[in-house]
Amino acid sequence: MTNEKILIVEDEENERTGLAELISAWGYRAETARDGMEGLEKIESFGPGIVVTDLKMPRMDGMELLEHIAESPAEIAVILLTAQGSVDAAVAAMKLGAYDFIEKPVNPTRLRNILQNAARQRGTERELEVTRRMLRDTGQLGLLVGSSKKMQEVFHLIEMVSPSTASVLITGESGTGKELVARTIHELSSRKNKPFVAINCAAIPETLIESEIFGHEKGAFTGALERRTGCFELAEGGTLLLDEIGEMPIATQAKLLRVLEDRKLRRLGSKVETAVDVRVLAATNKIPEEAVASGQLRNDLYYRLNVFNLHMPPLRDHKDDLPDLVHALLREMSNKHNRQARTVTDSVMQIFEQHSWPGNVRELRNALERAVIVCEGTVIEPRHLPPGFGNVIPRPVVQEANAVRVAVGTTVDEAEKQLILKTLEATHNNKTRAAEILGISLKTLHNKLKEYRMNMPESDAATVSE
Repeated sequence: MTNEKILIVEDEENERTGLAELISAWGYRAETARDGMEGLEKIESFGPGIVVTDLKMPRMDGMELLEHIAESPAEIAVILLTAQGSVDAAVAAMKLGAYDFIEKPVNPTRLRNILQNAARQRGTERELEVTRRMLRDTGQLGLLVGSSKKMQEVFHLIEMVSPSTASVLITGESGTGKELVARTIHELSSRKNKPFVAINCAAIPETLIESEIFGHEKGAFTGALERRTGCFELAEGGTLLLDEIGEMPIATQAKLLRVLEDRKLRRLGSKVETAVDVRVLAATNKIPEEAVASGQLRNDLYYRLNVFNLHMPPLRDHKDDLPDLVHALLREMSNKHNRQARTVTDSVMQIFEQHSWPGNVRELRNALERAVIVCEGTVIEPRHLPPGFGNVIPRPVVQEANAVRVAVGTTVDEAEKQLILKTLEATHNNKTRAAEILGISLKTLHNKLKEYRMNMPESDAATVSE
């Protein structure tokens, strides 16, 4: 049962009634109108998402009705019923925005398929609108996060290409989130309820990659003890991501190209071709043009996959997104590991802003996951980050109250002592934090404090705790 409302506009009573009964039997909510004039009234009162209308009718025909619908703000898919010989008029109607047309007498199977596709597309459009609102409110598109101009441009391209069936070539450095882009495209498409299958071409031995992608029959080669279903068949009706496509052997690339063009594949060892309905996305961390020039990527396959190109920027080029990314990743990792960490200190954020991020978002994810695991509280501090991470300890903003004033003539040792004690005071005697700020080891700090205690009068030494 579906909640999709369908209005049938037809002047012939028998056909109108028959279509309504047929469409209702498929689980849709059906209403009828005798002509375009009544159809407009029913659109107001019934609120259909799909209108099935005859082309030739008295008072207001299907073309006029379509024009009125096209001028209204409502998102309605219009399907035209045409008599034989009226195909030219139907084609003209398609240019005005009709979703599809079907000739009379109506073929029930074709009509049902058209209705299912129209309903599916409307569902995708509604989900896209919800996604756009989420994007406006939170800077998040599906599994991707970012409010910077560069990421907003990426999101816009994803929104454009997701509802289509076009192949997409996703480029970018390792760790930038190319697989997340592919998953988001899949989730925003009409294939979202079908499988998403990802295969890394660089991680599979050359001798096995054809079997992994296309499958094989029992006995196709030594060790093939049973039939194996390949990734194409596993992704039937859904989406297949070929990650690191530039690492695929040239011979396999040729077979892949043939499958993309014919939409049929032959398992290794089989004489039978199998039809496949799969949307193919590809990703690479190489510069595609250079891979083509060096012979790593077939020129014809490149152009077949590169119907739509989407480039993921490295994290160093959109550090504005660090706060959003950190927040989203902390929430994910804390839930994953049943921890309470929800935010980071300003010092951690300064470290992140100064870091070059050679590993991109994947490196950020790994650093935060480690921090979440070792953090026992709700706030991530520099000591929770991987040892040596960032290599730069940020300097705190110096407030007047925290300033260390050193008079001319003060010895270096005395200046160092004042700096250490003042830093301890500012950190409320948190020696680990103080050592990080001072850029010395915790052991060195303890040795310094021990030295100060030994050189102080006994009455003052108690104020310097080790």
